[in-house]
Amino acid sequence: QALLVESGGGLVQAGGTLRLSCVVSGGTFTRYAMGWFRQAPGKEREFVAALSWNGDFTSYADSVKGRFTMSKDNRKTTVYLQLDNLKPEDTAVYSCAAATFRQGHVVVVAANEYNYWGQGTQVTVSS
Repeated sequence: QALLVESGGGLVQAGGTLRLSCVVSGGTFTRYAMGWFRQAPGKEREFVAALSWNGDFTSYADSVKGRFTMSKDNRKTTVYLQLDNLKPEDTAVYSCAAATFRQGHVVVVAANEYNYWGQGTQVTVSS
């Protein structure tokens, strides 16, 4: 069983930056494929970014490609999502997720394939 706790959200002006963190405890962090998702009010949850557990492969939603960067620190059992050049449409609750039993190179983009989820952190971008 894994516990995921996000932090780093906040209120920022358009064009600003934030770095979200997701600390993972329990289980085998180095074998988790990780992902970030977001959900805006009145909208469905959407995929943002994913990282293979070997750290070599990433996938990003088209809407964030070139602006967001996902990374991990195995020593700290933490994944990060660097958010640059934020836009008002990025406003949402951002949640991290962990998927078990994947090969090292696999990135997981479907929410229903994740086993563990954090509670989320609010990101609000003002115009």
